[in-house]
Amino acid sequence: MACLKLRSSQWIVDEHGRPIIGKGRMEILDLIEETGSINQAAKRMKMSYKAVWSKIKASERHLGTTLVHTDRCKGSHLSREGRELVEKFRRLQERCRQADDGIFAEIFE
Repeated sequence: MACLKLRSSQWIVDEHGRPIIGKGRMEILDLIEETGSINQAAKRMKMSYKAVWSKIKASERHLGTTLVHTDRCKGSHLSREGRELVEKFRRLQERCRQADDGIFAEIFE
């Protein structure tokens, strides 16, 4: 049999199935932290500023916290809660990958 691998993806949703964080929003938050700019993050993702900002605001509304601080002079950066969400989601992804690998090996190897 060919060498098979499992690829899976995780995202966290609200009670209505609306995304709170997943690969795309994680990339948005990472780019904001890297560039200090929502606009630059949007450009790098080939999205409009409005689309990026809407995704951030939707997540913030559901979580009841600010994920991104904006300042005309200092630019944009993640709040403490934003950084914590990113870190927790990274840990979740890693643990899911480890579990997936184990389950895949049990079934396919």
